[in-house]
Amino acid sequence: MTRSDLVEALANRFGQLTHRDAEFAVKAILDAMGDALVKGHRIEIRGFGSFSVNRRSPRIGRNPRSGESVMIPEKRVPHFKPGKALREHVDARTAEILGREPQKAA
Repeated sequence: MTRSDLVEALANRFGQLTHRDAEFAVKAILDAMGDALVKGHRIEIRGFGSFSVNRRSPRIGRNPRSGESVMIPEKRVPHFKPGKALREHVDARTAEILGREPQKAA
C-alpha cells in the first residue's frame, strides 16, 4: 500500500472527508511520527506495533567495485516492531487465503 492508496482508503471510508482533507490528515500523522522519531521518542500504537530508532555503530566496509576499505559512519535508523494483535491478524488472514490452519503460539 502506498501513501496515495492510504489517502484514497481514508477518503472512501469516511465520506465526510474530502480527498484533500484525507491527504492532509495522512501527511500530519506521518510528519508527527517522523518528528517524534527525530527527537528520539518511541511511538507505540496499541494493537499495531511500535516504532523506535536504532543506532548503528560506525564500521569499516568495503567498496565492492574497487575492494578498498571505507569507513561507514554511525547512523540512526527507524525500526518497526509489529504488535501481537497485528502479527496474529496477518497470520490468520494469510492462513485463510492459503487454506491452512493458523499457527498457534509456542
